[in-house]
Amino acid sequence: MAKVTTGGGDTGYTSLLGEQRVPKYDARPETFGTVDEATSALGLARASTDDPKVKAIILQAQQDLYMLMGELATPPENRAAVGVSISEERVRWLEDVENELKAEVAIPNKFIIPGDSVESAALDLARTIIRRAERLTARLSHDGALGAAGESHALRYLNRLSDMIFILARYLEARQGGSTRASRPKRS
Repeated sequence: MAKVTTGGGDTGYTSLLGEQRVPKYDARPETFGTVDEATSALGLARASTDDPKVKAIILQAQQDLYMLMGELATPPENRAAVGVSISEERVRWLEDVENELKAEVAIPNKFIIPGDSVESAALDLARTIIRRAERLTARLSHDGALGAAGESHALRYLNRLSDMIFILARYLEARQGGSTRASRPKRS
């Protein structure tokens, strides 16, 4: 039986992949914890839809995010030994999926108010969490915690993922008859 409770974090520290331990509020656990939150939100979106194509895309993104969490939890000096990082191919996969979806659905040139369906709203929630993870990853990158410039594809992956998830939500809404667009407030 898997041991869920280890007690190792009871003092407020957590282990990175390697030997290093950091406070749980350190930028790394904050970032990979937010990616974990995004993965769970994507799970809610996947469970909410009956579209097999959408389910498969979301599941692949969730699997990628587990690899990304491993990369974020690994100091650059341990990355080669641990062997976890998101690849350029995964970024290209997102770009390919985005292009395929855009060929099937028109993306409105207006702000979208989430909530036309449970499944698209779940994707929009996941997208906002992915954007937060992207901001936190940008901080790690700018602070040099992801290694040399261009060494990690984590930031590009999250940026493309949030775009693709936005389009995926519009794809689901289009299947159901459209989306609610935000309009300009009327002047009184």
